[in-house]
Amino acid sequence: MFKNILTFFFVSIIANSWAQKDPLITRDSINQLKWVDSIMNKMTVDQKIAQLFMVAAYSNKDQAHINEIENIVRKYQIGGLIFFQGTTEGHAKLINQYQAISEVPMLIGVDAEWGLNMRLPEVTRFPYNMPLGAIKNNRLIEEYGRSVGHQLKRLGMHINFAPSVDINTNPANPIIGNRSFGVDKNNVALKAESFLKGMQGEGILASAKHFPGHGDTAQDSHKTLPTVDFDMDRLDSVELYPYKYLIDKGLTGVMVAHLNVPAIESTNGLPTSISKKAITDLLKNKLNFQGLIYTDALNMKGAANFAKPGEIDLAAFLAGNDVLLFSENVGKGHELIKKAFQEKKFDENRLDYSVRKILKAKYWAGLNNYQPINLNGLNKDLSNVQDELLMRKLVANSITAVKNDNELLPITHLESNKIAYVKLGEYQNDTFVSRLKDYATVDVISGKTIDVVLDKLESYQTVIIGFHSNGASAYSSYKISDTELHWIQEIARKHKVILDIFASPYSLLQLKSTENIDAIIVSYQNIPIFQDLSAQMIFGAMDFKGKLPVQINDEFSFGTGMEISQIQRLGYSIPEEVCLDSDKLTRIDSIAKVVVEDEMAPGLQVLVAKDGKVVYRKSFGYYTYDKEQPVTNESIYDLASVTKILAALPMIMKAEEEGKFTLDTKLGEIIPSLKGSNKEDVSVKAVLSHYGKLKPYITFYKETLDPETNKPLDTYYKTQPGGLYNVKVADHMYLRNDYYDQIYKEIAEAPQNRTLSYKYSDLPFHLFKDYLERTYQKPLDVLVDENYYASLGAKTLTYNPLNKFNKSQIVPTEDDQFFRYQLLHGTVHDEGAAMLGGVSGNAGLFGNSNDVAKMMQMYLQNGYYGGKSYLKTETLEKFNHRYFQNKGNRRGLGFDKPQLDEREKATCGCVSMHSFGHSGYTGTYTFVDPETQIVYVFLSNRVYPTRENTKLATNNIRPEVQRLIQEAIIE
Repeated sequence: MFKNILTFFFVSIIANSWAQKDPLITRDSINQLKWVDSIMNKMTVDQKIAQLFMVAAYSNKDQAHINEIENIVRKYQIGGLIFFQGTTEGHAKLINQYQAISEVPMLIGVDAEWGLNMRLPEVTRFPYNMPLGAIKNNRLIEEYGRSVGHQLKRLGMHINFAPSVDINTNPANPIIGNRSFGVDKNNVALKAESFLKGMQGEGILASAKHFPGHGDTAQDSHKTLPTVDFDMDRLDSVELYPYKYLIDKGLTGVMVAHLNVPAIESTNGLPTSISKKAITDLLKNKLNFQGLIYTDALNMKGAANFAKPGEIDLAAFLAGNDVLLFSENVGKGHELIKKAFQEKKFDENRLDYSVRKILKAKYWAGLNNYQPINLNGLNKDLSNVQDELLMRKLVANSITAVKNDNELLPITHLESNKIAYVKLGEYQNDTFVSRLKDYATVDVISGKTIDVVLDKLESYQTVIIGFHSNGASAYSSYKISDTELHWIQEIARKHKVILDIFASPYSLLQLKSTENIDAIIVSYQNIPIFQDLSAQMIFGAMDFKGKLPVQINDEFSFGTGMEISQIQRLGYSIPEEVCLDSDKLTRIDSIAKVVVEDEMAPGLQVLVAKDGKVVYRKSFGYYTYDKEQPVTNESIYDLASVTKILAALPMIMKAEEEGKFTLDTKLGEIIPSLKGSNKEDVSVKAVLSHYGKLKPYITFYKETLDPETNKPLDTYYKTQPGGLYNVKVADHMYLRNDYYDQIYKEIAEAPQNRTLSYKYSDLPFHLFKDYLERTYQKPLDVLVDENYYASLGAKTLTYNPLNKFNKSQIVPTEDDQFFRYQLLHGTVHDEGAAMLGGVSGNAGLFGNSNDVAKMMQMYLQNGYYGGKSYLKTETLEKFNHRYFQNKGNRRGLGFDKPQLDEREKATCGCVSMHSFGHSGYTGTYTFVDPETQIVYVFLSNRVYPTRENTKLATNNIRPEVQRLIQEAIIE
């Protein structure tokens, strides 16, 4: 018994000693070695040789290819397969099919340097290594490695031929470039360590490449044999550095490149992939690497030009490789290796050495307990929201501002900063332009010549120039044409310029001078997510954090990168980033479809933001039931009474903040027309709380109609403007200019309600329009635009939208057959506001959901937005307060609040009492909740074709959507 214990003790010591050096030894080393021995003892020489081969497989090829692979696996019992293009389901089915006929489970590999999307487009995409090299936080790279590892594991794979640890010191390198973490050996090594730590932690074998270093070549080893002509000191200190570092960190595999490196291999033209000096002498003996050694693909010209199929396999094995990758002729290779064994060119110990490593790797990867791939939920698992969130984090942390003269980034002062965008490059830019326009009016300028472009740009202060390369490939050209370089310089001479490069940072090498270019951003890849987040950063919704991973002459050194803080503008993301469940939020889609199908409204917009991020923004249905024009996110709605809190109230708060009145000020003190009236002693606090005994509304228009025909009287209206008739009420309908005074006279003379109680009224907001315009000596529409909308970038928030927008962008409201006798399309629905020229405090404002959200987000941020303070925190707290709650009044000052009585339906009843917002007669609604930091906007035209359609309210649709939002919060 003592002898057995002693034996076990010494075996354990030996195994642990190996584990320190051998990265393929697992913690369960005793059972691992037993399993390896059990397989080895059953193998013939032929079977051992077959283990060396890893053959290329596809799931997008024909049945002949499938039969060929199946025959190779069945006949030779090869060691593995490397999968390339296809589909996730196709790969999974074939892997299961091939594994089922393999006596020893095969290692399944893939070249997935930036995740499975490199081969399978339906899988979540991750960035190239170059942008990853720009990320300061290496924990994100480890997280990325874990996600890639999870992807591969789920698809039944065991090896990723990644990471590339080439140090890209040559900008002209045609094959590495974006695949490298950059120019700095320490950064490359640390990024690679983090990646393999994450991936190997998920049970996926890593394979650092391209040994001994492919970073300083100007040729592609797929096409020829590149030369790396440095002495051994340089190679040791630069190219080999990451390998030495990673070997010490438990690297499980190395892929050897097809390179001509005279300092290592003196035989002219002998590729390193079949060089014993490179593989056995240097990698195994000098660097003491004991993991798996793979050839680079043997069909590449860098190797294939040197020897024929089969011959190259033998040469690679004799040089010291363990795995022969992408053999072009397994039968011939097997035959020649067997023949060399028989001729004693190597012994069985040499063969066993590689086969034992392969089998140890199989145990390490879990193939001792092989299970077929579960096809259920495969696509969902490989395209999950966690990976999408990670992709967003990686991109957000990589985008790099290398120059920012005069703090041009982020763009501010939108009210006075006229912005244009000019595109360079021939590839897609839609996402970038669309997102820029979410923040401000950004005009796209184009022309065939620079003179034409400069002429068009004459009135613009800031020009964003985007260079858009081909984002489809890591090998795409990053070069800016000479013509485009000239355009950059000429535009920069006359304007403030932000140059955004959606390509390799090496594009900057072509700029002869950056003196006149105020800001330069490197956004690395021309794909939608980089375009989206880069645009958000330009406008200050996100921080700039990236650091340049390469050297750009003497101007932009490695590590250059401005850390520019965001300025609290709305960002755009996915629900899970702000702890909302996207699946639950999609239930809003179902309600929206019911609204359209049951004709509660022809169409609608719904927006949800949380923590300053818009995460749900959709449009449904059409402008009318004719279904001719679909609603888009850019469509503009009549906001009706939401005008009260988005136009009148912010100016009222500003005036109160400036001390022009107090909440206890009586109306007679600030509104001359009310002196001596029954409203003279009503306080500001009371009327804004709808607790001032004022009538709900006055039908001003009825006095202007013929009592017999109910048609507008010629005394008051003309079909064309001119003379005394210039107040536009609707198309071809102009009211007398002096009727303004009559409206305010009617308000002053209107009787009060008999009892003092909560009674919602439009009249205070008519009155405050007059007060604000007299106080500030400007029309209300001008006041709110100058003080709020223009600087917020809320370009669609406007009165009388036909003055700014084409009718096709504006959603119609009611087909009015009692006053204006026409379809109201671009003119305000509310009759009283219409008679005031479309501008009132109670109604008249138009806008889309995105711009409504900007105002509401400003409120939520205590009056701060986009680097500017609009209102004081205490002002908002003062107005978002119930002063008459003990009287059963739920209202704040101007703001609606959650109901106090469950019979009311102001909200879903599931938001906090700190929530505030407003609803509108046309079918609009917006509410924010400071406790959950949620902004909710619902816009519709439920009054089309007639206001008799009350189904939206009777079905409680708007609060019901609010309830779904609350239920989507992830606790």
